[in-house]
Amino acid sequence: MQHVLARISLSRIRENARLLKKRANTALFAVVKDEAYGHGGAEAAHALIGIAEAFCVATVKEGAALRIAGIREPVLVFCPPLEKEDAFRMRAYDLTATLSSPRSLELIAEAGLNAHLAVNTGMNRYGVPPSRAEYAARRAKMRGIKLTGVYSHLWAAQIKTVREEQLALFLQAAEGVLLHFPKAKRHLAATGGILAGSAFCLDGVRPGIGLYGYLPQGFEGALAVKPAARLYAPVSHTTKRVGNGMGYRAAGEGKHFYTLRMGYGDGFFRANGALCMDACVKEGSARIGTYRRILQDIPAYARENNTTEYEVLLRVLQGAEKHYDR
Repeated sequence: MQHVLARISLSRIRENARLLKKRANTALFAVVKDEAYGHGGAEAAHALIGIAEAFCVATVKEGAALRIAGIREPVLVFCPPLEKEDAFRMRAYDLTATLSSPRSLELIAEAGLNAHLAVNTGMNRYGVPPSRAEYAARRAKMRGIKLTGVYSHLWAAQIKTVREEQLALFLQAAEGVLLHFPKAKRHLAATGGILAGSAFCLDGVRPGIGLYGYLPQGFEGALAVKPAARLYAPVSHTTKRVGNGMGYRAAGEGKHFYTLRMGYGDGFFRANGALCMDACVKEGSARIGTYRRILQDIPAYARENNTTEYEVLLRVLQGAEKHYDR
């Protein structure tokens, strides 16, 4: 096989979810957007049945894929409907919409969808202003929309003053929503919010990165989650030294080289010539056709490339051949 191989431990995803749910002591809405951060959206969702009360995705397409795969739990779509097709596809697949603007309210009402109201408490990504939350809920009720939840998102959960300011804004906004929809679930915390304290966990939490074995900035080591994915690349060639190159960079003193079938075309960073588009030359000896473990420390790799574990996982997992350990 010529592909990068990812071995995904579904049992670790379940273990991580149980740890997060125990810490939060509330309902868990598992974030499986972008193919569960590259791990496989449907596979991760199936592994979490019985632990997660609901699932969260980014787009209608992702939600539809979960339904086709047999997921029956509620599925919240973070991106609000942008046109009628989005809204009516949500209805066809029994998905829960995000209401975040007057336009999305009209589309949701026309399609007869249930929704969660998004409140903008400072991230400025989606949501109505806190001062308009009660009005939005009232308008939704008048248009026949059932709001089953109200939510926001912490943009800097690791900063105490920022998260507390957002919490205060959200709680005040949620009070206005509950006047019209007293059973609406309030949710604010992703993985960082869970670790910031019980005050942020409310009626539900939405962990993402923690499910897959990593913790966000400022919370390193706060919970014993374990990475769910291990990566391997096949040895595709061996050679004795000819000249002074090693891929697109100068070789060291080695006399033998081997090639791994992986490169920046697979989502890895080029790192000043260390990788070719689809190959990586290493010093040493290996046997063609065997697999070598790669990228064993994803947090360190992310820091070396001035990015986060989130981006690394998405880049390197989405194109990998995935094998699942139950």
